[in-house]
Amino acid sequence: MRQLRIRVLSGIFAVAGVLAWAVARLWDSYGSLPGVPFAAPVVLAAIAAVLAATALSLRSRLKAQRERQPGAKGVDPMVAARAVVFGQASALVAAPVAGMYGGVGVFLLTNGLDGGSRGGQALYAGLSVLAGLAVVAAGLLLERVCRLPEDEDDEGGPGAAPA
Repeated sequence: MRQLRIRVLSGIFAVAGVLAWAVARLWDSYGSLPGVPFAAPVVLAAIAAVLAATALSLRSRLKAQRERQPGAKGVDPMVAARAVVFGQASALVAAPVAGMYGGVGVFLLTNGLDGGSRGGQALYAGLSVLAGLAVVAAGLLLERVCRLPEDEDDEGGPGAAPA
């Protein structure tokens, strides 16, 4: 399984933001733009909390297992693999979602905050971006925690010719 790259996630975030800004601008010219739900930042923050709790739990269990502490509860390799998939999937979904809310938020801010409804929507969009970025960070942390230690004996990787 390949490790996620921050550049790829940043690109996904940026493309989704630009597309969301363009769609919001087009949608607003034809009618009223749908609102950003209040639950969006709450749900994203809850997912980030679950990912972070899983990462911290697995990190302490793996550390105890590596140090061979008595009574250490080991980590099943399938649990670690599922945790990596959970972290990667969450980061890959949260990047475009955060970009989408970022694009809508930029549109709301640049087109004037006439009245309290657009100001509230811009606030919810901004909080959703922050919570989405927290999901990405927690997903990357979970992926890093479950990474296998590199083997120092095998410097060149499989099939490498000795120097």
